[in-house]
Amino acid sequence: MAWCRGARPCPSPVRRETGRLTWSWCLPCHQHLRRRRTEDPGVKVTQLLAEIRDLGYPGSANLLTRYLNQGRAEQDRAHLSPRRATRLLLTKPQNLTRQQRELLDRIAAACPEVAALREQVRSFAKLLRPRKANAARLDEWIRGVQAADLPHLRSFASGLELDHAAVVAAVSTSHHNGKTEGANTRTKAIKRQMSGRAGFQLLRHRILLG
Repeated sequence: MAWCRGARPCPSPVRRETGRLTWSWCLPCHQHLRRRRTEDPGVKVTQLLAEIRDLGYPGSANLLTRYLNQGRAEQDRAHLSPRRATRLLLTKPQNLTRQQRELLDRIAAACPEVAALREQVRSFAKLLRPRKANAARLDEWIRGVQAADLPHLRSFASGLELDHAAVVAAVSTSHHNGKTEGANTRTKAIKRQMSGRAGFQLLRHRILLG
């Protein structure tokens, strides 16, 4: 037990905040936030923060953003996660249920950015079926995105322009090199698995017989 006497004592466990105290900072402003969000669903967080500061709110803008994003200001409104919202935007309209369509319509009505994003996503989805006319439509779509106030989608469009010829070929012809790329990916995976443990002959057998 000599090593125990010379060892440094373990620090006492740190109690983690449960979040109840910080969430409670928003409670005195709950009715104000709910009323403002009902009157103007698109009101900015910075505006709400300035208003509730005068009511004694001591928290940060990040805490207020999380409070609103988790639906705590609207207790009768179901929480919509970013993943679920993304799924609604990326699903074909004909594959959405009536409730999902109504929910997406409400989101688009409350947020102009989502409405614009929905239209751009659906326009791009039409390009995924190869047609000769898609080359011109792709350029038109990129110009529309660059003119819109959608930073993340604009970044995606800029990436398409970097490899414009390949993207045009992908949306305008039915030919692709998917099998070749798949074989290359599989070969690289085998090489990583056998790195330092196999010679050329064993790698060759695994690739040919796998």
